[in-house]
Amino acid sequence: MDLNERRALLAVDNNLDRKLDYLVTLSGHLPGGGGARQLVNVRYVPDKLILQARSFGAYLEALAETPWNNPEDLAVTVLTDINNEVIARWVQVSINVPELQHHAVDTHAVLIEDRQPGWDNPALLGRLERI
Repeated sequence: MDLNERRALLAVDNNLDRKLDYLVTLSGHLPGGGGARQLVNVRYVPDKLILQARSFGAYLEALAETPWNNPEDLAVTVLTDINNEVIARWVQVSINVPELQHHAVDTHAVLIEDRQPGWDNPALLGRLERI
């Protein structure tokens, strides 16, 4: 699946009240065999658009079709796709995967975020539960 087809899976609706800052959280995993669940969490503060939760599931299924070299590549891809389709005020992506490269490492996690220039709401972001 190419970039445009993958991003087209992220269906959106209009944000009915753009004056409010509020947090949306979507959590899921990349489906696949082998028991190694790659957990994907997206948190964002909407601007004009909100992501349809059902479409996020289809998007995760599409991501599962690609072999990812590492969780960092996956996190950057998800962040870039969300930024392109939703254009959120603030977005955070976390990836947590079982680390199968070495027996002494249990998990490999990545946390990445971005925000629109000039946007900040320390009262909202300060209350977020740590991932």
